[in-house]
Amino acid sequence: MISAQLISSQPIPNHTGEYKRTQTLERLGILYARTALGAAFLSGIADRFGLYWGRNVGYGNFDGFMRYTAEVNSFMPPATIPFLAWAATAAELFLGIALILGIWPRWVAIGSALLLVMFGIAMAISFGIKSPLDHSVFSASAGSVLLALYQNRRREFMNGSAGGRSGASRLPAVSCGPNV
Repeated sequence: MISAQLISSQPIPNHTGEYKRTQTLERLGILYARTALGAAFLSGIADRFGLYWGRNVGYGNFDGFMRYTAEVNSFMPPATIPFLAWAATAAELFLGIALILGIWPRWVAIGSALLLVMFGIAMAISFGIKSPLDHSVFSASAGSVLLALYQNRRREFMNGSAGGRSGASRLPAVSCGPNV
């Protein structure tokens, strides 16, 4: 079996135009992921407080959101539903704003991943696994995990502590399996 390095694992000297383009694209990708996740959280908030109208409105108001919270958390005692609805609202509002503003990026990304995976698990328990998969809940959670990992990787490279490597952007070699 022969291992091969992926192209992206090759060092890119930081004095080249290719390095600068890579860094720019990386930053734009991270900004896109943060903005998309943050906007999704805030869109849910806007819907539950009646800021959307017309077609394609999910809850329409907070009472509709409370009913949906009860459906998603059908395994929870009814007395916990108001708390869960308000806790989810507060968490989504905070995480949405923090993602868009880029504050505490690693911890906010981890919080987003945990909130989304809990939501996905609750959906799967109440509606079946197809529901969170169709609504890309686990995909959004995975995107949040990648944001958190990127922040950690970025910090390592900025501090020069990535396994004794220089500041050049290098990723570990990845085995692609046997060459066919």
